[in-house]
Amino acid sequence: MHFSSPKMVCETKIVADEHDAIPGTKKESMMWSSPSSAALNASEDKDVRKDAVFIREFERGDQEEVRRIFYEGIMERIPNTAFRGLRQQPKTQFLYALLTVMCFFVSKSVTLTCCAPLILMGARYYYSRKVIQSYLDCALHTDMADIEAYYMKPTGSCFWVAVLDGRVVGIVAAQGREDDNTVELRRMSVDSRYRGKGIAKALGRRVLEFAVRNNYAAVVLGTTAVKLAAHKLYESLGFRRTGQSEDYRLPGMSRSPLERLFFQIRYSRYRLQLREE
Repeated sequence: MHFSSPKMVCETKIVADEHDAIPGTKKESMMWSSPSSAALNASEDKDVRKDAVFIREFERGDQEEVRRIFYEGIMERIPNTAFRGLRQQPKTQFLYALLTVMCFFVSKSVTLTCCAPLILMGARYYYSRKVIQSYLDCALHTDMADIEAYYMKPTGSCFWVAVLDGRVVGIVAAQGREDDNTVELRRMSVDSRYRGKGIAKALGRRVLEFAVRNNYAAVVLGTTAVKLAAHKLYESLGFRRTGQSEDYRLPGMSRSPLERLFFQIRYSRYRLQLREE
């Protein structure tokens, strides 16, 4: 297995929010439709075609739509990380509660004490936006700036898009790693207007097909997804969680005291073993 990358890629550890036989090869397109569509009778064939999602390889003309879907998917992470992510940080919750109590004892002001949680949440949003936008800028100026060079030309890597009614509605990449004969699932995202149709799962299966056809030993991924649905998606594809870190550092983080206080992110590692080495 041989893989080469033109330059260092800004690592993606933010993956989409959202075991069958694995047919297909790298150079073929795949048509997928939801189970409900498959159950329609012949008189409803037109509706089935409308619901069909085609998974095909990236083409140069897809670049703008691919970057849009990626950008919007990452920007959704700002409020999720700032607010919903706090539920995964019990130590941070305790610290914020302590700061609120201290505010009362220092200021003796009930009004200021009541405002303290809002100030803390505002700071979390500010730092979440700052860090995630820095990460996004890094990604848009590395692999997402030239998808052909990073994913289509190197042996052992590929990039696919999901197409519905002629529109690109989802993306996913596979990046080969010859050091341990694994392929990494990366950059998975689905247009928010088309979620809930099983598109993310179809994209994930495409990566598994690619890995099997190219004789990789396993598929791996890393994610900072906050939503439980994203983790359930990976598990439904056969992935198993192999590790978790509460102090992960995204590209663009300065690790300043204030940033550490108001931005924390949980990083989970998953692996799907395809064959023993």
